[in-house]
Amino acid sequence: MTQATWPAGYALNPRVNSLDPELVAAFRNVPAAHASDCLGRGVGALGLTAYHRDLKLALCGPAITVRVRPGDNLMIHVAMQMAHPGDVIVIDGAADLAQALIGGLMRTTAVARGIAGFVVDGAVRDLSEWAEGGIAVYARGHTHRGPSKDGPGEVNVPIACAGMSVAPGGLVLGDADGVVCVPAAQVAALLPQVRAHAAREEKIRAGNRAGAPDERFTALLRQKGCPV
Repeated sequence: MTQATWPAGYALNPRVNSLDPELVAAFRNVPAAHASDCLGRGVGALGLTAYHRDLKLALCGPAITVRVRPGDNLMIHVAMQMAHPGDVIVIDGAADLAQALIGGLMRTTAVARGIAGFVVDGAVRDLSEWAEGGIAVYARGHTHRGPSKDGPGEVNVPIACAGMSVAPGGLVLGDADGVVCVPAAQVAALLPQVRAHAAREEKIRAGNRAGAPDERFTALLRQKGCPV
């Protein structure tokens, strides 16, 4: 079935493959907070919980986006079959918590297919299975109530997820602090910025360990005419 013959309310677009795998690998140890700082501190998801319960588990991979009818996961299954190892499924579920969009059986499939994780603006269920770790899952909330599989829905379209704009193929970073999506066109330029940011923070941290005043704030106070 071609895109032109999909019924109204459905869309299935090709996977976007615009990120160099080496560039993705270079971001695997980049904290979400560093990326957020370098992107202006006003980006990233809000209100999500890490249900994998592992503070050390990091998420880094290209986005496959899904927009669903609240409480329905038909097109999430389609996206999972489309995903390549290392991809991140990002779901616009309209922040609805009445029915879970993903659960333990889908986790098993995702692990087998090498999917890196899920970011869900909606609910999950089977929390004990997600808490086993090994695959990242961030969601708005949870419920025992399962989803329908009737559609409609769209795959690989621009979406909003928990206050975060996500385009197909963008780089998704997640850790204990939260989730950020970097537009694909900005990823290469962001890498030297986050590396420089990390070096600055390490210099500040060394001074903090030594008990030295933080020069960032003394300089700001001097600019305001405050005696320091």
